[in-house]
Amino acid sequence: MTPVPRTTDHDTGGHWAAAADGELAIRACAACGLVLHLPKAYCHGCGSWDTAWRAVAPTGTLWSYTITERELRAGFDPPYAVVVVELDEAPGTRLVGHLPGRPELRIGMAMRARFDRVGPAGAEVRLPNWEVAR
Repeated sequence: MTPVPRTTDHDTGGHWAAAADGELAIRACAACGLVLHLPKAYCHGCGSWDTAWRAVAPTGTLWSYTITERELRAGFDPPYAVVVVELDEAPGTRLVGHLPGRPELRIGMAMRARFDRVGPAGAEVRLPNWEVAR
């Protein structure tokens, strides 16, 4: 079974709440606009505590990847690709995901978020993941 993230964390809860609605969200400073990734309640750029979650397009560019041939963690059956995707609407912000098998990938290709349901019935979480954009 795929590991289930903790969705109630103070700093990352907004990301999971948006994912539950099928949206991709990032935290940004309302004062200076800096994207706060990894998410924090305060801005490390200007020092403001006025931060908020904002929806972004579920699209990005493949920044890096590797194909995993051995089981490294329960719930991820090999082979699979671990991908790092840079968000189109937040340059420099990169999210990680995985694709089953040995997909044909190349750096710079267009990617699109999908939202996988993971966890036990009744306590499912929607986990943002990636697939090649068609």
